[in-house]
Amino acid sequence: MTDSNQEFDREYADLGATTQNAMDIAETSMDIVRQFVPDETLADRLRQKSVHSMGDIEFQHLIRFTGADDLGDDEDAPVRAGARAVLDEAAVITDITMVKAGVTGRGHNCDVSKAIGHGKELAAETGMTRTAAAMLELDREDAFEGAVVTIGNAPTAAFALADCIEQGTRPAVVVANPVGFVKAEESRERIREVSEAYGVPAITHVGRRGGSGLAAALTNELIHVAKDHRTGELEDDLASDRGGTDA
Repeated sequence: MTDSNQEFDREYADLGATTQNAMDIAETSMDIVRQFVPDETLADRLRQKSVHSMGDIEFQHLIRFTGADDLGDDEDAPVRAGARAVLDEAAVITDITMVKAGVTGRGHNCDVSKAIGHGKELAAETGMTRTAAAMLELDREDAFEGAVVTIGNAPTAAFALADCIEQGTRPAVVVANPVGFVKAEESRERIREVSEAYGVPAITHVGRRGGSGLAAALTNELIHVAKDHRTGELEDDLASDRGGTDA
């Protein structure tokens, strides 16, 4: 393990807690969540985090896991794929600033960036939303290949990413939780369709709720899984052949 890895392991704490009081609160909160949500699989960890993020025990039933990795197409596949990408220091790309701000800076060495701000000329020329134009512009730069792509706000960003996947783009994992009443549900359904059709691992949910906080929380849990694997706290296999890249 490198010195930088040791440093961020010392600083890292679940739910962003860094002081003893904060860590006690975080641990108590998650203990309460585990009373209502199973704690048996990697997918359960994401369900728990969704419940904690949304403050709703029933939200665990709304999370969907699709796609496959080299170990199979079970519910854990997107979690394994996302954690493996974090271990490989893949890029983490969010749709907007708020989601980027919610992604922890501890427990990983991944570059975290936002799509919004790219594709301004394309948006002006076509009239499409800035987030959709940003996704298309980044795709032209192959930015999404092997990346963790997180969408927490813009349904049009999810639609654009789905089109990119259909045309051959292969993110490591997609976390898509855009919120709202206009095409939000449909955009997540579209992500699930291309996820299942092309095997791209994806974590989504059903219903109108969601948002930046949920998307960031689920992405953070992928980072937590990777950290637990790296430190030996998690014994689950993340791939059939890691090749020693998680050192």
